[in-house]
Amino acid sequence: MAAVTATLAQYCATLDFAALPAEVQERTRFLVLDLVGNIVRGRHDAESTPALLEAVRALGLAAGGSAVLGDSARYTPAGAALLNGALAHSLDFDDTHAAGTLHPGAPVIPAALAAAEMVGASGRTVLSAIVAGYEVTCRLALALPGGDHYDRGYHPTATCGAFGAAAAAARVFGLDAKGMEDAFGIALSQAAGSLQFLANGAWTKRFQVGWSAMNGLAAATLARQGFRGAAEAFEGRAGFLRAYAPNPTPERALQGLGTEFELMQTAVKPYPSCRYGHAGVDAAIALRAELGLKPEEIESVTMGLPNKGMLLVGAPLAYKQNPQNVVDGQFSGPFVVSCGLAHGHMGWDSYALLHDPAVRSLLPKVECVEDPEIQALFPTYMAGKLTVKARGQTFVKLVKVAKGEPENFLTEAELRAKFHGLADAVLGQERATQLADAVIGLDKAADVNGLMRLGAPMMAARLAGE
Repeated sequence: MAAVTATLAQYCATLDFAALPAEVQERTRFLVLDLVGNIVRGRHDAESTPALLEAVRALGLAAGGSAVLGDSARYTPAGAALLNGALAHSLDFDDTHAAGTLHPGAPVIPAALAAAEMVGASGRTVLSAIVAGYEVTCRLALALPGGDHYDRGYHPTATCGAFGAAAAAARVFGLDAKGMEDAFGIALSQAAGSLQFLANGAWTKRFQVGWSAMNGLAAATLARQGFRGAAEAFEGRAGFLRAYAPNPTPERALQGLGTEFELMQTAVKPYPSCRYGHAGVDAAIALRAELGLKPEEIESVTMGLPNKGMLLVGAPLAYKQNPQNVVDGQFSGPFVVSCGLAHGHMGWDSYALLHDPAVRSLLPKVECVEDPEIQALFPTYMAGKLTVKARGQTFVKLVKVAKGEPENFLTEAELRAKFHGLADAVLGQERATQLADAVIGLDKAADVNGLMRLGAPMMAARLAGE
């Protein structure tokens, strides 16, 4: 039996950002920049945010010195981890790991930032912790594997993410391997997250990711104080891998550890919706541009998806063809493809088009099917195929590698453009630029305090009444 828990604990406790390959260092900073933009905008635009803030205040988590990006108020460390984690995932615009079928950044980075504010950790330490958190989160998903975990109704971003958050916070705290093991054992009692949000567009998808960030921070804090956690948290008989999936392969979590970085297999979203629909959006935008298609010319559209994509964005078809709110739209293949075909783009502001006449005219024409060719490419590629009948002809576009995937990653300029598209409306362009620069230069920072200050709007009045 592979000693998964002990091996990952030793790796995380000793990981040093300065010793990592240059491309891993750069990619880590890019991933932090991407998530920070999501948090800043999610603080103001997500419809679930006001209720979440009121609950945090009612629970006494809004009286501390820790920052929430996009907010001028201060919170307890637990409150900051919860809010930053939930807000990071609220737009569904955060990073994705295809093989693990999850979003690693949302639980990991907020836990690391909250821990760093607690102890005044350096930027390099925080980045070391973030890499550790990504590796734990993604490797656990691969060992389950994520697909089997999904079939049981679990949301791996929240379940695996709790351990990644624990790893990140424990690394910030400087815990040794034994302390890291305790943090994993404590997080085991808290790993939760259900896919039942798909039934009605519930906000629990966002909440449970934030909760996992807070759980990871709590687990590491308990371990830091000497609290004893369960041994063999991952591979044990009642450990995570065996309890949460029918046929895990624990040794997969250790494959290439230290030389192969799952963080480098993490993608950034150019569109704020479920990743399974992105190849279809790429295809829709490309076909519209190539052919000059107009919505009224389109007779029918077939969106080819892998099986797991059908589960999230393709079925039941009647429901997906009639989205009523943002969450519905985020998980509707017909909606995101219709936006691409009708308007040539799919951004956060596209959710104002839920009842746009052009989009509504296309929705009933878009059918989603499990495509054998696309299924054969999965999970190596989150590919998609669009077949459009228009002008008495049939046009087919297969996108194997969607924009933002590791093999087709965004440039720094493209990442900054996405960041400004999210953050400028909250912070103003000048302050947003300063924040972006602070993130990119985080490895040289003595602490995260300056970065977190830049994440607050200049005028607290903006938040009044929210």
